[in-house]
Amino acid sequence: MAPRIFIDGEHGTTGLQIRARLAGRTDLEVISIPTDRRKDPAARAEFLNAADVAILCLPDDAAKESVSLISNDRTRVIDASTAYRVADGWTYGFAEMDKTQAKAIADSKRVANPGCWPQGPIALLRPLISAGLLPADLPVSMSGISGYSGGGRSMIEDYEARGEDAPEFLPYGLTLQHKHVPELKKYAGLSRDPIMQPVVGNFAQGMITMVPLHLGTLGRVPKGAELHAAIADHYASLERSDVVVAPYAEVERLPEINPERHNDTNRMELYVFANDRKAQAVLLAVYDNLGKGASGAAVQNLDLMIGA
Repeated sequence: MAPRIFIDGEHGTTGLQIRARLAGRTDLEVISIPTDRRKDPAARAEFLNAADVAILCLPDDAAKESVSLISNDRTRVIDASTAYRVADGWTYGFAEMDKTQAKAIADSKRVANPGCWPQGPIALLRPLISAGLLPADLPVSMSGISGYSGGGRSMIEDYEARGEDAPEFLPYGLTLQHKHVPELKKYAGLSRDPIMQPVVGNFAQGMITMVPLHLGTLGRVPKGAELHAAIADHYASLERSDVVVAPYAEVERLPEINPERHNDTNRMELYVFANDRKAQAVLLAVYDNLGKGASGAAVQNLDLMIGA
């Protein structure tokens, strides 16, 4: 019998993308609440408990409510909200984060899907901290740009309604209290809070995240090639990885570093740039905020959990 998958919040941005990615698959069955029962709490509980895997595409409070409605010990959960990303008892759903992470996800009953913004910096920093090339107490700041779809339905509607009048470059999170900071700190392996400076661009989806490094502040200053080798070795050691590392190169610019380059895929591409004379480096990740940063990661985690 094919595993039954229930997407709670299937009509939102992430839910629609997950449905599209699962369309046509015969190894699973997507179950949906009938239209005339969509606002019935009892129907929601019924479908959550009928599912082998429930994927929650909801705001934090609604996601917590959904988990509370599961009354059996069989239904497994993938939560796409921020509600459980640093919670005890939940497995972080970034399969390439460690050599054992894919198996941990496959064996877990509760998986927290990563946020789009911290995932790139985690992918870049964690291998370097694990290899001892960067200290855990390094002061870290990150920036980047994401398509407006990352802001959910209200931002999508606002940008599309404003057309050419929508802002091309809109920094936010200026209170320095971005909700993804705890997630980035924990899974990158940092011992102090990083600074996150996200920007929304006037394009629908895709993103670039960047981490500049002042290597000259370290007792032992790693070369750019060492940073690249540590990151490349980590991802080369993994099976079924959707993360790739671009060749190390000293260049002024690369046309392929485009936030929309990997749209509609689950691919994440990592880059390392450095100036060894100045003891500075920039780590950079390109991926789809709706793909590897949301629905793509959810489907990747689902496949691990059902053995697909």
